[in-house]
Amino acid sequence: MSRQKSNFVILGFVLSVSLIAASVSVLLVSYYCGQIQFNLLNKICEKAAVQKPETIKIISAVLKEYTSGVMETRVEKDILSALGYRISDFSNFVYKQNTLFVIVGFLTGFFIFVFTFSYRNKMEMKRIQALADYLEQVNTGKAVILSVSKEDEFSKLEDEIYKTVTFLYQTKDAAVQTKNDFAENLVNIAHQIKTPITAISLSVQMMKQDMANHYLEKVEKQLLRLTHLEEALLVLSRIDAGTLLLRKEEIDVFTVLVLAADNLQELFVNSGTSIDIPELGEMMIAADLDWTMEAVINLMKNCMEHNRGGTIHCSYVQNSFYTEILIWDNGSGFQKEDIPHLFERFYRGQNAKEGGIGIGLALSKEIIERQNGTIQAKNLLNGGACFEIRFYSH
Repeated sequence: MSRQKSNFVILGFVLSVSLIAASVSVLLVSYYCGQIQFNLLNKICEKAAVQKPETIKIISAVLKEYTSGVMETRVEKDILSALGYRISDFSNFVYKQNTLFVIVGFLTGFFIFVFTFSYRNKMEMKRIQALADYLEQVNTGKAVILSVSKEDEFSKLEDEIYKTVTFLYQTKDAAVQTKNDFAENLVNIAHQIKTPITAISLSVQMMKQDMANHYLEKVEKQLLRLTHLEEALLVLSRIDAGTLLLRKEEIDVFTVLVLAADNLQELFVNSGTSIDIPELGEMMIAADLDWTMEAVINLMKNCMEHNRGGTIHCSYVQNSFYTEILIWDNGSGFQKEDIPHLFERFYRGQNAKEGGIGIGLALSKEIIERQNGTIQAKNLLNGGACFEIRFYSH
């Protein structure tokens, strides 16, 4: 039922009750006026009969003629007017009583209207609150099956909400299933890749013992690339499936940076790259040491590949809201068109190193964001690429 129709029904109900109240008031007033007239006439007849008994027959005849309806309404001799009486002398008290009855009837209808209107609003607010609570339960994942309790103007809305929520749950289940299937497929692909990689690696090692060929070096590079791809696929599958468990422990930022740099020491030496990690005091973050170190390694490696022979700089600062870590280099920086896509999986920028698979930065982003953190890439004003990491306290 629409709101307009609902208001029309309520208005009709109120008018009906008001008319009933007015009708009852008229009946009561009529009865009361008749009682007053009867008492007055009875008093006059009593006095006349006491003083002149012969007038009883005359009074009886007049009353009989009046009650039978044959008496003319016009009075030939206005005796009461001649005696100085007016209609108001007899109707003033009755008028006051009638006014009282009218007021009572009006107030009765008014209070019924107010009560009906208030009750309707209260029931509407109760229904709206019930639907709002249900939607809140849906948002928190605690919703139960919505059962239609009664038929009213909210029944249509309630039914549509139930169908929408049911559809969303089905869509969510389908999406989760698709995600799990995708992660399972990644695992299968990674394992399928691992078998030929192992066989090829053994063959290359045996060939190297018998001959020296520069083609073997190329094969080894491709094997190394496939190995990294296989490892990345396994990690991504665990992330997508939600099975990558990240421990939450208090770790020092300086320790994370130093351990990450130590793992890249051989690469730094071969590329002639140095790294500067100042000790700025103990600053703790709640994160997984191993995986956070893995994310930082990927960022440092990216800076090294675009700044060979240069220096990688690190800095960190902490406030009451977050801990910020900066990792930057003195190279040429990112291409402007690459910056929005740097953290996309398998994206390789214009200046990407040959042999890369475009998964390191995406993996770093996944690890950091899953630990209540954010990461963004930008170019410094004086040149160089910079990664800005923030781990939030709350």
